[in-house]
Amino acid sequence: MDQIKIGKFIAECRKKQNHTQAQLAEKLDITDRAISKWETGKAMPDSDIMLDLCDILGIKVNELLCGEMIEIEHKDEQLNELIFQMAKNEERYHKRLLHSAYVIIATSLTALICLMSLISLLIPECGFQEFLIIVSVILFIIPCMIALKFKAETGYYECKNCQHMFVPNYKEIAVLMQTPTRRLLKCTKCGKWTWCKKLTKR
Repeated sequence: MDQIKIGKFIAECRKKQNHTQAQLAEKLDITDRAISKWETGKAMPDSDIMLDLCDILGIKVNELLCGEMIEIEHKDEQLNELIFQMAKNEERYHKRLLHSAYVIIATSLTALICLMSLISLLIPECGFQEFLIIVSVILFIIPCMIALKFKAETGYYECKNCQHMFVPNYKEIAVLMQTPTRRLLKCTKCGKWTWCKKLTKR
């Protein structure tokens, strides 16, 4: 989606309705600064007020997201293009989440190793050392759990045997063997254990 184009379209429709930015903001119960950000392409309207905005401006949601009025003969073509762009944006978002999960795990593991090495070198063996080790392990586990949550929300797996697609639970994600693109899972449909392929949500 072209935010600059959408912003200009919002401004154009607002002026056609003889509304100032302040008046439109008042109708939507937001600040006129938010309207200004939309119209300059710096931000997009939140989904929870998009319908109200379109109603005030006298346009359809797909016209808002396309940044132009849609003629009837081009409606299906424009809608398909819009759906395709939204799917691409969602896929890009989930890939970023998955990348973030790997970064969190790698960073946490590195920090744990460094911290435990420092503890063993600088602090003599005592009860306090054991306490620090326990705290270090907990601090490692927490970001790893967050990363696993990201991984669970960024896709699903395809069974090699029956091609059924499903989302494993957190326990399966945490403990079962995996490669960068596949994971050993029990299919929820055929019940067989296979190396299931990781697919990004669309």
